[in-house]
Amino acid sequence: MTPLADAGTIGNPAVNISIFVGFVIITLFIVIRASRSNTNATEFFTAGHAFSGPQNGIAIAGDYLSAASFLGIAGAIAVYGYDGFLYSIGFLVAWLVALLLVAELLRNTGKFTMADVLSFRLKQRPVRLAAATSTLTVSL
Repeated sequence: MTPLADAGTIGNPAVNISIFVGFVIITLFIVIRASRSNTNATEFFTAGHAFSGPQNGIAIAGDYLSAASFLGIAGAIAVYGYDGFLYSIGFLVAWLVALLLVAELLRNTGKFTMADVLSFRLKQRPVRLAAATSTLTVSL
């Protein structure tokens, strides 16, 4: 089999960094171009209600069934067998419970995130600080 790249460029940090920077520049271009059409939170989170139900369903499925979760579940089944399969069922059931119990309540309040709902119902500053702290803790 013939390699697609020259043997001298495989593992070359300059090539890797330049490809990464290229992806970052393309992504920033797309984000900046798309952000010009958003003027408020509703347009940002719901695209100004421009999507139909099936389009929104495909977007939610694409978000939930990402490559990382799909490969993780496939790997769990490959390594743990039936226990990995049960893990995937639990993953699906937990998503449905969250969808049915939380999504409707979020939609009824007109807010887009749990932090928005909690700050709407409780004191805003402590809720925002807790949400920011937990987000940074999980992210870092």
